[in-house]
Amino acid sequence: MILIVDDNQNNIFSLKKLLESKNFRVDAANSGEEALGKALKNTYALIILDVQMPGMDGFEVAELFSGYSKTREIPIIFLSAVNTDKRFITKGYASGGIDYVTKPIDPEILLLKVKTFYKLQEQSLAMKKTQHHLELEVKGRKESQATMKNENDHFHLMLEALPQIAFTLNGEGQIDFVNNRWYEYADSFEHFPETHIDDKNIAEEIFHCRKNKRPLELEIRMRKLNTDEYRYHLLRMSPVFEGENIKNWVGTFTDIEDQKKVEKEKDEFLSIASHELKTPLTSIKAYIQLLERKLKLEPTAAEASYLTKVQTQIDKLNTLITDLLDVSKIENGKLKITKKPENFEEVLKNSIETILHTHHDDTIRIDRHGPLADVILPFDAIRIEQVLLNFLSNAIKYSPKNHHIIVTTFLDEHEVKVSVTDFGIGIPDYKQDAVFKKFYRVEESSLQFQGMGIGLYICSEIIKQHRGTIGLSSKVGEGSTFYFTLPLN
Repeated sequence: MILIVDDNQNNIFSLKKLLESKNFRVDAANSGEEALGKALKNTYALIILDVQMPGMDGFEVAELFSGYSKTREIPIIFLSAVNTDKRFITKGYASGGIDYVTKPIDPEILLLKVKTFYKLQEQSLAMKKTQHHLELEVKGRKESQATMKNENDHFHLMLEALPQIAFTLNGEGQIDFVNNRWYEYADSFEHFPETHIDDKNIAEEIFHCRKNKRPLELEIRMRKLNTDEYRYHLLRMSPVFEGENIKNWVGTFTDIEDQKKVEKEKDEFLSIASHELKTPLTSIKAYIQLLERKLKLEPTAAEASYLTKVQTQIDKLNTLITDLLDVSKIENGKLKITKKPENFEEVLKNSIETILHTHHDDTIRIDRHGPLADVILPFDAIRIEQVLLNFLSNAIKYSPKNHHIIVTTFLDEHEVKVSVTDFGIGIPDYKQDAVFKKFYRVEESSLQFQGMGIGLYICSEIIKQHRGTIGLSSKVGEGSTFYFTLPLN
């Protein structure tokens, strides 16, 4: 908006009409005092100020404007019909004017000047506004950076307090922080600790983990610098997301050397005990069979049922010892997998028939869903049957009130998938990730159902060695579905 200051109403009227014809918004004041009051209340892009006015003349008004922060930057064009001498023009510029126009006024020239100064003032105001926004943005960024620095410092202090080796990676995978325990195993901030020659390379595993955007969990042996001793550590690394993008990664190395030694001693004991128990158990089973033939008891006789129960218990004990031996073989890397081309459907049918024949219960019902898995693929038929029997036995065992089981098969160009669904007690969500771990048992079922918690662990290792996947879904009180996949090629 443009402010016209003149004590002559005719001059104001003519100037106002001229400017409004070019779409300028115009305001007017009849004296310097009125002009100052309006300028302090409103925002003007240009002031056209008459020099000759009663009271304060135009020069005094301009000097008054220059004393206020709100008005000192407003451009002023002086108009004068009398004071056309050079010294008055000079005084006009000295008092803050940007131009001095003498009367009679050429309307076209005045309009050109008004347009020019108006546009310059608008640009100046826009630049100041932009500068103000930039200053606010810079201030905000500085405050944000200070806040982030405080948060980072607090986070790093927390990592320093951990008993584990701790580190962080930036979004590009470069190490940007390590705590002091790092230097017990690495002499450089930039490189990971040295691992045992038989273990996986940390940098390569982290590269694949970052590529897949998945957490990493890995057991490795790392060399301690002051002793050259290799100690087992559990590496865990997780991404920190910012929206859909990964901001950085946080990782820890936890020393599990003592735990591994205890596990090794336990595995050695189990291996020895299993081997030592196997021989007398085989003899007991043979003598029971000889006794049964020698006595030639009637099937209805009580003694015959006793012998049958003894044989059942021997079979259970034999299965338990076999599982313990399998665990020992897995821990020593000696679990033998012999892959040969086999018909998967035949192995699945045999497993279902075995379960139905060995469980003398008319309430057990096993339904098949999905297409027949009538495909030839390379796998260890004995070991895969062991997995299927375990799934089916557990489905019956943990469904005491409902022996309805559904076996579902699925085929595509890459793999065959088998799932076993029961309608039993189910497993809580937060415990499902642990059921395939060695000797793990769900507390809710451990008192009601017998077992050592090694069957599913063995199944998991068998499927892993077949390059397949294994998993489950479950709801407490509704049942569980255990599944595994095998690659066709």
